Amino acid sequence: MKFYNSLTNKVEPFVTNEPNKVSMYVCGPTVYSDPHIGNMRPVVVFDVLRRFLTYVGYDVTYVSNYTDIDDKIIKAAKEKNITEKELTEFYIKEFEKDVKGIGSQIPNVTPKVSEYIQKIIDYVDNLVKIGAAYVVDGDVYFRVSAIKDYGCLSGINVEDLKVGARIEKDDRKESPLDFALWKKTSEGITWPSPWGNGRPGWHTECCVMIDTIFPSHYIDIHGGGYDLKFPHHENEIAQSEATHHNKIAKYWMHNGFVNFGEEKMSKSLGNVVTAKDILASLGGPVTRMIILSAHYRQPVNYTDETLLSSKQQINKLSNAYRQLALKLQTSDVDMSKGKVVNIEPFLLALADDLNTSNALSEMYELVKLINNELRSRESNINLLNDYFKTLSDMFYVLGLDIPYVKLSEEDKKLYAEYNQSKANKDFARSDEIRKQLMERGIL
Repeated sequence: MKFYNSLTNKVEPFVTNEPNKVSMYVCGPTVYSDPHIGNMRPVVVFDVLRRFLTYVGYDVTYVSNYTDIDDKIIKAAKEKNITEKELTEFYIKEFEKDVKGIGSQIPNVTPKVSEYIQKIIDYVDNLVKIGAAYVVDGDVYFRVSAIKDYGCLSGINVEDLKVGARIEKDDRKESPLDFALWKKTSEGITWPSPWGNGRPGWHTECCVMIDTIFPSHYIDIHGGGYDLKFPHHENEIAQSEATHHNKIAKYWMHNGFVNFGEEKMSKSLGNVVTAKDILASLGGPVTRMIILSAHYRQPVNYTDETLLSSKQQINKLSNAYRQLALKLQTSDVDMSKGKVVNIEPFLLALADDLNTSNALSEMYELVKLINNELRSRESNINLLNDYFKTLSDMFYVLGLDIPYVKLSEEDKKLYAEYNQSKANKDFARSDEIRKQLMERGIL
């Protein structure tokens, strides 16, 4: 098993800090508005990673946070004339509806920044005490010069950054690269601290939650969107280097953007399609397929062609699964006795840097085998039962919630009558029954 590590810019063998256990943290949303489909990409990518690692035997602890303290939250709450807490609680619920709607599981732990304020203050205070941070008029800044390899994740040249930063120079900072750990303010909800009332800086929040939830202070995987690589993740590493002399995570994984045509989908650009709208229009499996169809590090282009292709792929999978389930349920076979067969190429695709595109190709190969066996006059019912179990497992790993109808005794009798009507060439009756079976989702 191997994954691309953004820290080394290499595909590396995956070796966990503890045998058979995986600790994973993914930066979650700032909850002030409805998420767009681009926001859902890490939700899908890292859900598949979690499912895959769990399926092959790892005990995965998956944490993803909610940023419920932010200037955008203050602004949105004022506009809606509600409290910040009311706003964030509402959008957390809306986000989790979308998470479930797109077929992802809620992470094991979903911390909120507002629940960690005292721990953040303690963390920042320690950085001040060890000389890695300094206080200016109630603000606290991280001293980037306190660490040696700033830029190690993003590859950004520090000297180039200094030149660019001088354009917007803040004379209160020792260096234009230094970033805020605590901000003095009277806007919105504030908390008392040794430096006065204020709010935490964004880059510190994730460090503290990782530190608190994972006692080792060093996790296996840290994930997020490519846009978080700099400055957010770079600044997380800087603080962890100063505090624990490590880079927080062994493997850093970043997913690519979702583009609207050729342009990155972004609320600031105003070209967003909300997850709620696309889920209502296309449903969870088709929406998820749009994201799964590309390698996680590559961009996904949200186009009419992509939508059509994803619909066709889900229809192909759904039809095969439904027909297979119908065949098995109307045969004398115990569906619980099916065995997983020929799943190794599918798992190997995912073990190769989570290549969902190749994994889908392997799943379509299985669908071909299923369709061929269903068409055969001498189909092997036990083999079909194994195929059903295998396809079901593939759906689980990819998070594709594709259902089939569990037949009642009445359904089975109706289906038997349908087949008998066709055999008797009673086409009027068979058409009538066929309509009923289609309405029930059986055909």
